[in-house]
Amino acid sequence: MPRVYGRIKKFLKLPKIIHVVGTNGKGTTGRFLASALHSLGFSVGHYTSPHILEFNERIWLDGNNVTNVRLNDAHSKLLSLLTPQEAETLSYFEYTTLLAIYLYQECDYVVFEAGLGGEYDATSVFENILTLVTPIDFDHEAFLGSDIDSIATTKLNAVKRRAILAKQPHKEVITVAKRVAQQKEILIERYDGLLNEKDSVKITKIAQNNNLSHYLKENLMLSIAALKILDIDYEVEHFENAKLFGRLSQLSTNVLIDVGHNTLAAKSIYETLKENKYILVYNSYKDKNYKDILHILKPIISHIEIIDVKDERIEKRDKLTEAMKDLEIEYKKFQRVSADEDYLVFGSFSVVEAFLKEYRE
Repeated sequence: MPRVYGRIKKFLKLPKIIHVVGTNGKGTTGRFLASALHSLGFSVGHYTSPHILEFNERIWLDGNNVTNVRLNDAHSKLLSLLTPQEAETLSYFEYTTLLAIYLYQECDYVVFEAGLGGEYDATSVFENILTLVTPIDFDHEAFLGSDIDSIATTKLNAVKRRAILAKQPHKEVITVAKRVAQQKEILIERYDGLLNEKDSVKITKIAQNNNLSHYLKENLMLSIAALKILDIDYEVEHFENAKLFGRLSQLSTNVLIDVGHNTLAAKSIYETLKENKYILVYNSYKDKNYKDILHILKPIISHIEIIDVKDERIEKRDKLTEAMKDLEIEYKKFQRVSADEDYLVFGSFSVVEAFLKEYRE
C-alpha cells in the first residue's frame, strides 16, 4: 500500500483527513463527526468497514452511501492509474481504501476509519490533520499482540500530528500515549479536557434526541471534541439522525441488532440492557473470546439461538455449544423471530448480515 500510493499520489488530491483508530466505537464516532460536518455545510466523506449488506456502506459521501454509478466510474479511473501488477497485489481492503480516496478528492473533510490495525493499516498512508483514538481493548490478538501495551502501541503509532483519546478501559493505553507523544513530539490529549459546560448541556440533549446508550454517548463526546479542535461551532440540530446502522439499532419493537464482537462491546451492551432479558441470536468466529463474551452477557440472556453463518472463520458448532453448556446457558438453533419475545442479535457483522437476510425474506 505505501509503495503503490507513493507512486500514484501525485495524481490524487487529498482532502482534510481525520483518522479514527481504536478497538470499539470507530464507526459510530466517525459517523457522528461526518454527519455533523455535513449538516454544517461541508462536503464530507466517511470511510468505514466492514459492510453489513452492501459494499456501498463502506463509502459514505455527503449523507448517502456512494452510488454504483459513481463506484464503477471511480473503479475504471483508478485502474487506469495502476499497473496490472499493482492492481493484482493490492489486498481487498487496500484497493477499497484507494477507491475511497479517489471518490473523496473534492471533499472538504474525510473521516477515515482504520481497519483492524493502526500503524500498518492501509488508511495510515495518507497525511491527516487529526487522529481520534476510540477505546482500545483486546481484539485481533494474532495480528496486534496479546497484551494491551502491544495493541495500543500499534494503534497509537498511527498518529501523525495530533490525537484525541476517548475514555480508555486500560490505564496502559494512557502510558503508551504519553510515550508515543514524547517519542514523536506530538500532542495526544484526552477528550474530556476539551469539553466545557455548554458542551455537556448540548451532549445531553443530543443523546436524548437520538436515544443514545451510554457507550454511544461516549463516542458522541469524542466526535464533539474533534469539532472543538477543528474550531467548528455546532448546535444540537447538527446531530439529527447521526447514528450508524447496526450499532445497538432498534430493528423493530422487539429486535435489537449490534455488530459488536468482543468483550468490550459485550460489556457496553450489558450496561445498557441490564434491566431486561433477551433471546440472544448468536454465532462467533473462531478467534473471538466467545466464552468470555457470553459470560458477560449471561445475566441478560434468557437463552441463545444459534444462527447459521456461511463463513470458514466461524467456530465449529460443537465447540460453541460446549462453551454454552459450561456457562449453563440454554441454546437451540435459530428458526424465526417470535412477536412476543425480545431479541438481541450480536456476534459480528456476519451474524447481523445473516439475520437481516432471513428477517427480511
